[in-house]
Amino acid sequence: MPALKEPEIRAAIESYVDPYLGQTLGHVGALRGLTVLPERLQVSIVLGFPVGGYDAELGAALRAQLAARGYTGEVELSLGAEVPAFVGNRGIKPLAGIANVIAVASGKGGVGKSTVAANLALSLAAQGARVGLLDADIYGPSQPRMMGLSGQHPASGDGRTFQPLEAHGVKVMSIGFLIDDEQPMVWRGPMVAQALTQLLNDCNWGALDYLIVDMPPGTGDTQLTLAQRVPVSGAVIVTTPQDIALLDARKGLKMFQKVEVPVLGVVENMSMHVCPACGHASHIFGEGGGGRMARQYGVELLGELPLDIRIREQADAGHPTAVAEPDSHLGQAYASMARRTAARLSVIAGEGANPFPKISVEDDT
Repeated sequence: MPALKEPEIRAAIESYVDPYLGQTLGHVGALRGLTVLPERLQVSIVLGFPVGGYDAELGAALRAQLAARGYTGEVELSLGAEVPAFVGNRGIKPLAGIANVIAVASGKGGVGKSTVAANLALSLAAQGARVGLLDADIYGPSQPRMMGLSGQHPASGDGRTFQPLEAHGVKVMSIGFLIDDEQPMVWRGPMVAQALTQLLNDCNWGALDYLIVDMPPGTGDTQLTLAQRVPVSGAVIVTTPQDIALLDARKGLKMFQKVEVPVLGVVENMSMHVCPACGHASHIFGEGGGGRMARQYGVELLGELPLDIRIREQADAGHPTAVAEPDSHLGQAYASMARRTAARLSVIAGEGANPFPKISVEDDT
């Protein structure tokens, strides 16, 4: 028989601080079932973010938590997810079937924002979520190549709406599917805003837990159009550690704050390069800039992603790292960033967002 009684076991589980949520399981109401049997426990946990691949890590942590309090029996963990639907700005009408819209933005180009957006979408899909990816960079669309969809065109069954293309389990839409690769988009701001609205609203996305929007650099018409017309659940700010990138990233962060879009956190891209020959780690673009920015503005540091030639090669080949090497340290860096992003969104939703019907993602491992 276990040395602990059920109230003690329950208290031990609910006091565990999940590293992605930053809160106890009791605070978020994650413990949904507990059965105490001779020599074993049956524990049911439901979290507010996709849990695919998380069962081993969480199970080991809960076993250690219980063992520290004297429990020596087996622990059988059933782990599931309820992804909350959330409208984050000014009560704008939600998009049909889309629970959450996440904008991935930067204040300037060249920081790897599109690569981060693609791998974020792919990592969330790998963890069990239904995901779409909208390439909102009208002037320089890059997602068709990154997602291995160059040269393909979306179908239209009714002549008015598009069927998104699909790659690696993610639905994708981009202006790049509708024009030639070398055709320049010589459009003024209002035309760009109209194009973005059509790409978003005239696409048959179906039911999605997350629509990831790869924003163009800057703080102009496209960003304002998205913030004013779309219920954006939260924004992810991508930067590199160097000071000049951080200056522009701060502008992007403040822009979303001004239009009442919650900033989920900062991703520091190209954080470190590890020499494949000798293993020496080099902070080519500086060190710790993303963390300092996150602390300055009171947001989360969602990830510090490495600088590695394989990331570039895999994106150029249409198989980003999250699908090309999911179990490598590179793939796991993206997976952790994605889980932290989704967890942060669930925390913000639980802190006062208007509740909408929940979309369940189960992992019965």
